[in-house]
Amino acid sequence: MPMNEIMIKVYGAKTKCPSCVSMPSAKETLEWLEAALVRKYNDKPFVFHYIDIEEPPQGEEEMAADILENDRLYPLVTIQDEVIAEGNPRMKVIKEKIEAL
Repeated sequence: MPMNEIMIKVYGAKTKCPSCVSMPSAKETLEWLEAALVRKYNDKPFVFHYIDIEEPPQGEEEMAADILENDRLYPLVTIQDEVIAEGNPRMKVIKEKIEAL
């Protein structure tokens, strides 16, 4: 029986949010998460996506608008469409969510 894909999305923008200027960019966060999670969980079928909140693809407009309109911190990380982290993601929280799936 094939395993269900684990969808991880990182939302961000070319320009960092004012509260996050000293943190990695959303794209850097995505690359870091992908490298760390694939190495730790090489048996899990991850799918990673970067979503530009200033030019969201079709289907992501609502989340992008929520981030911008509600002054949420980004990068914002979701796993299976559940918000897991805003700003500086913590690997412990991310691993706990993955292991609970």
